[in-house]
Amino acid sequence: MNKKPNILWYVADQMRCDSMAHMGNKASITPNLDALAKEGVSFCNAYCQNPVCVPSRCSFLTGLYPHTTGHRTMHYLQKKEEPNILRVMKENGYEVVWIGRNDVVPGARSKMDYCDMFFDGFEQTVKSHVKNEGMKFPKSSKSSEIPEIMKEKSQKYSFYIGKLDVKEQKNTFDWNCIMSALGYIESRSKEPDAKPFFLYCTLMFPHPPYGCEEPWFSSIDRNALPPRRPDIETLKNRASILTSIREKQDMKDWTEAQYNEMRGVYLAMTSRFDYQFGMLSDKLKEKGFYDDTSIFVFSDHGDYTGDYGIAEKCQNSFEDTLSNVPLLIKPATQFKVKPGISEVLAELLDLPATIAHMAGVELGYKQFGKSLLDVIAGSTGHKDAVFCEGGRLHGEPQAMEPEHGPESVYWPRVSTQHEEGPAHTKAAMIRMGNMKFTMRLYENNELYNLETDPMETNNLIHNPAYQETILQMKQRMLEYFMETGDYVPQQMDKR
Repeated sequence: MNKKPNILWYVADQMRCDSMAHMGNKASITPNLDALAKEGVSFCNAYCQNPVCVPSRCSFLTGLYPHTTGHRTMHYLQKKEEPNILRVMKENGYEVVWIGRNDVVPGARSKMDYCDMFFDGFEQTVKSHVKNEGMKFPKSSKSSEIPEIMKEKSQKYSFYIGKLDVKEQKNTFDWNCIMSALGYIESRSKEPDAKPFFLYCTLMFPHPPYGCEEPWFSSIDRNALPPRRPDIETLKNRASILTSIREKQDMKDWTEAQYNEMRGVYLAMTSRFDYQFGMLSDKLKEKGFYDDTSIFVFSDHGDYTGDYGIAEKCQNSFEDTLSNVPLLIKPATQFKVKPGISEVLAELLDLPATIAHMAGVELGYKQFGKSLLDVIAGSTGHKDAVFCEGGRLHGEPQAMEPEHGPESVYWPRVSTQHEEGPAHTKAAMIRMGNMKFTMRLYENNELYNLETDPMETNNLIHNPAYQETILQMKQRMLEYFMETGDYVPQQMDKR
C-alpha cells in the first residue's frame, strides 16, 4: 500500500480565477502557479458555494452546502458537533497544522480540537524556526504612497490604498503566516514513522484593501489589463444588490485609468500571493517533501475589482468574478495525473472527499462532495452541475450583520443588507455546461450563456429560445435542494 501523502492547502482570500496568467490574463504575473498548472491540473470551471468568506469556508471544510447547516452569513460559525476535514484528518493519523485565517470556528473554542498546531498570523503558538530577519525583502527607498492619479478619489469605500511600505509589511499577517509555514516544513521530521502532515495555510491576499508593496506594486502593466465588465447601470434586468452597492460606493466618476490602477494593484497582490507560494514550494523541494505532497491552491471566493463599477464582493450575486475561483491540484507522485487546464465543472466542497480519497480515509459522515482524483488522472466526467448560493429571507435580522455601522468600510454592502428591500434576499445559482441560471426569491431570475457572453451582460431570462433550458435547470435545482436540504447527524441522541 502506498504511503499516505502529505497535504498542503494553500488558500487565498478573494482571488478570481481570471487573475492568473495561465487563465489568459496578459497583465498577470503568476509564474509559480502557472508552473504548477503544467505539473498538475488547473480547473478553469471551479466554483465556490457562497461568494463570501464564512459560508464558503464552512462549506469547503465540510463538503456540505451552506444551506444544509444554515451557514448563510458572516457571523454564524460552525457548531462544535459539525464535521470538519481538519478534525477528520487529525483523528486519522495526520499531523494537522493550521496557519492563518479562521472564519470558521468561534474565537472562544479551542482550535486545538481541529489541529495539532495553530498560528493565527499574530500570536504564534508554535515556534516558526525561520525568522523574518533572514528573509531578503526587496529594497525600497519609498514609504507608503498613493499615486497621483488616485489622490483626488474617495478611498473609504473603494478600498484602494496604493503602494505599501516594504519595511512595514515585513511582520504583517501574510508574511508571518508564510514564515511560520516555512518554519514548520524546516522542522519537520523525515523519520519513516513520522506522521504525514496536512498543512492548511490560508492567507489574506488579495482581499481588499487594494494595496501592495514593491516590487509587486509596480510590476503590473496597467495598459495590458483585460477589458473591464461594463458598469451595472448600463445593463438590464440585474439584481438590485449590485445597483445599490454601485450607488453607495461613490465610484461613478472614476476614469478607466483609475479603475485600471485599482485592478493593477489587485493583480500585484495576486502576484505576491504567487511569490509566497513559490517560497513554500521551494522549501518542500529543499527538504525532500515535494514529491510526496499533494498540493491544492484555491480561494474562498472572488472579487469584483471594478467590474460593473463595483469593488469588493456581496453575499447573493454569482457572476464569475465572484463565484469562479482558482483551483489547482498537484498530486503526490503516487497518483496518476494528466497535467494542464481542465474544463470539468468542479466545486470547492469536492476538496474534503478528494483528500480523503488520496489518504484512504473515511470521512465518517454524509457529505455532498465528490473526489476529483479521477479528473486529475484525466477523466472528463465529474458533475453535471455546480451551485453557489446566498442571501436571506425577509424578516431575518440576524443575517443582516447588524453590528456594522456607517464607520465600517463595508458600509455600502452592509447598509444594503440592513434594508428590507429585495437587494439582500435569497438567491441560488446553477451552472450546467455553459449556461448559468440564477433563481432569485423576490426578484427577476437571471440566465447567461457563458460561451457567447462570458462577461454576463445579457440576461436571457425572458428570451423565448431559452425557456426549455430554464425549465431543465429549474428541475435540476429542485433535485439539488431536495438532496442537500439537510442531513441527519451521525451521532444519535438517547431519548
